[in-house]
This record gives sequence, C-alpha cells and structure tokens, in this order.
Amino acid sequence: MSDSYAAAGVDIAEADAGVRALVDVLKTIDPGRPSASVLGSGHYANVLRVAPNLGIAVCADGVGSKVIVAEQTGRYDTVGIDCIAMNVNDVICVGAEPLAVLDYLAVEQADPGVLRDIALGLKRGAEEAGVEIPGGELAQLPELIKGHPSPNGFDLTGACFGTVALDAIVTGDAIAPGDALIGLPSSGVHSNGLTLARRALLEDGGLRFDDRPDELGGASVADALLEPTVLYVRAVLELLRSEVPVHGLAHITGGGVLNLLRLGSGVGYEISDPLPVSGVFELIARCGGVDQAEMQKVFNMGCGFVATVPAEATDAAIALLSARHPGAARIGSVTAAAGRVTLPSLGLAGDASGLRPA
Repeated sequence: MSDSYAAAGVDIAEADAGVRALVDVLKTIDPGRPSASVLGSGHYANVLRVAPNLGIAVCADGVGSKVIVAEQTGRYDTVGIDCIAMNVNDVICVGAEPLAVLDYLAVEQADPGVLRDIALGLKRGAEEAGVEIPGGELAQLPELIKGHPSPNGFDLTGACFGTVALDAIVTGDAIAPGDALIGLPSSGVHSNGLTLARRALLEDGGLRFDDRPDELGGASVADALLEPTVLYVRAVLELLRSEVPVHGLAHITGGGVLNLLRLGSGVGYEISDPLPVSGVFELIARCGGVDQAEMQKVFNMGCGFVATVPAEATDAAIALLSARHPGAARIGSVTAAAGRVTLPSLGLAGDASGLRPA
C-alpha cells in the first residue's frame, strides 16, 4: 500500500498512537463520584446518565484542513455546514437525537464579513439538522492561528449534545452475522483526508481551484473540495423511530469503511456491492498516484454513513432512507470474521491496522 497521506504530513499510525496516549490518561480521571459515562471510549459519541432512563449524548469534532481551502478561495459560507455535520452525524450513531451544537471559532483576525459567512453555514447546517446553537466562543489568536495566506487563518470546531433513552442506545452490540449493511451516499470528500486531497490535486496534479477536470462533471476543483458534508440526521432519526430494528450506525469519516470496526467487536464486515465512487476520488487517485488500499483507508469513497439492520428488514430500511438520500442501497453483510473488513470486488481486506491487498 502507498503511504501518500504520511508524505502529505498526516501519519495515521502516529495519530492512532497519540490518541491511545491521550485516552490512557483521560480514562483514569476520578471525578470524585461514580462515573456517569455509559459507553467506553472509541464509539462515535458517549452517553452520560442524567436521570432514570435518560442519557445525554456528547461528542466534539471539527472541520479540519478543509478550512485551508476556504482561506485560499475566499469561500467561507459552507464550512459551517461541515462543522455541524461532523458533530451531529456522530451523535446519531448512538441512537440519540441531537439538540444543540456549541461552536468554537479561533481566528487570526476578526473580519466581520468572513465571520458572517461562516455563521451563514452554521445556520444552514443547524436548521437542516434540526439543532440549535445556543452559545459558542470566538477567540482572536494572531500569534497562534496563521492563515493560508495570512491574515485569513481560522479554525472551526464544535461540540454536540443530544438525548437518548438509556434502554434505546445503539451500541453495535446487537449486530450479528447475516445482518445487512445499508450505505448512504456521500457528497464527496466531506471533511476528512483534505491534506492528502489538496496535495494530490494542487501539488502533484498541478491543478488550480478554478480548473474543471473531466472527473468532476463540470464542477471546479474548489467546488468539489468545498462541497459540504451530508447531514444524515433526519433520515436516521426516522429510521430509529420506525419499526425497523437498528443494530448499528456508523459515520464513515477518516479511516473509510474501517470505521465499521468501531461497532460490534465480535463480527466482521464484507462490502460486496460498494456505492458508486465519486469522481473527485478518481481524480485524487490519478493525480496523486494513490493506490486503492490507501484511498479506501483515508476517504469515504462515496459512502458517508452505514446502517446495520437484520437482513429481512433490508427493503424497509432502504425505502425509508432513500426518501431523503437517493442512492441508499445494500452494500454488504456482517460476517463471523471478527474484527475484519473485506472488499472482495477490490481485492482488499483489513482490520484495525489498515486495509491491504487480500
């Protein structure tokens, strides 16, 4: 497998080791009372027990280096959607209904026009997800935040809060061999792998933001990279409120389909019929010389969310989800190969250490 992501400046193995170092310390916190946490670390969100059969789901995430594309193009009105989406799409993975997002915006300079554009994206994302933004923080940090170019620098992150009945948490523990995997289409890169995408397209490929390669179907490079992350909240909440048993929910972000391994630990996943691959991924692979194993490990490759349901509920789940997300389809099945993800059509297999040729 190629290691283009590490060459671009992001070493996944090193990052994983860093996360373990953080978690090893944080899990030893003694709050001076019994812990209210219901789930262990490693899921998309955690749940805090606050009352009999009532939990608050919490998570935090950001837009990542997608903000650099916004800085370099002067287009700031969509990254707020990404901030909302990256958070609410994680909270729904535990079966919770997102209620609010708090944003943290660090800037090199507080340009009112830029801040208004960022706020427009936050507003649009919040309304589409059905959440409020009751508060947040703006920090002007010119010594810490440097733009591309300066003084356009900013970073945008958020934290999401939702509610879930404690007896209705979706953990993935109910997943069993034979269950169906229902994939929901992505809109493109979303907010993961932008460091590799920028290097492949702009440096290795020599493209400019206003170029319109054939793979993008008339869109510009800037359009493709800034296409907002899809908000899956309303469709997934409808699924959760239906008669369809939901065994697992996975937001496909950095790590691609390996994100499925964050769910049921005693099972594996076979992706036999992947969703169509977006043109932007074909362009990244071509320009950057990135092999398919690494593409699958870094990007969502056209599938932004996966719901796991019993096989007999496949048609009902697809009918419900496709009403809001046309193209939703069964992409594979749960297997008995614990901790293993396979993509037979691509000759790839992998576990937590990464995808590789089978």
